[in-house]
Amino acid sequence: MKKAMAKKSGAKDANGPSPSKMIDGRIKELGDWRGEMLGRIRGLIKQADPDVVEEWKWRGVPVWEHDGIICTGETYKAVVKMTFAKGAALEDPAGLFNSSLDGNVRRAIDIREGEKINEKALKALIRAAVELNMLKKKPAKKRSA
Repeated sequence: MKKAMAKKSGAKDANGPSPSKMIDGRIKELGDWRGEMLGRIRGLIKQADPDVVEEWKWRGVPVWEHDGIICTGETYKAVVKMTFAKGAALEDPAGLFNSSLDGNVRRAIDIREGEKINEKALKALIRAAVELNMLKKKPAKKRSA
């Protein structure tokens, strides 16, 4: 018997839970500081962008989108990692990015147990990522006659 695969997209599927329910499950299943932190991050993302869409991709990664990926919320043994898909193109005056600094596209924030989040700066970074996605959204191509 094959195991059911985790839901990968935001589309509703009669056979499985929604991405939001999958994220709820991840937070509960972690049951420690990482679950609490993922829940806090999720709340801040929703405050910064009430129109955010939650996704569940790559076999179990929470993803937040608005006209493209804003960021992911990965959990590891020692960190909760927020990876911003276009982080290298974002201004980060508060210096939140502390991981994946060498790449040309992504930037990440590693949050360790007991670390405090600069909520105001994080929400500003999330809003900037949404704005960047909206600016880079390509209009439909016009067909020539």
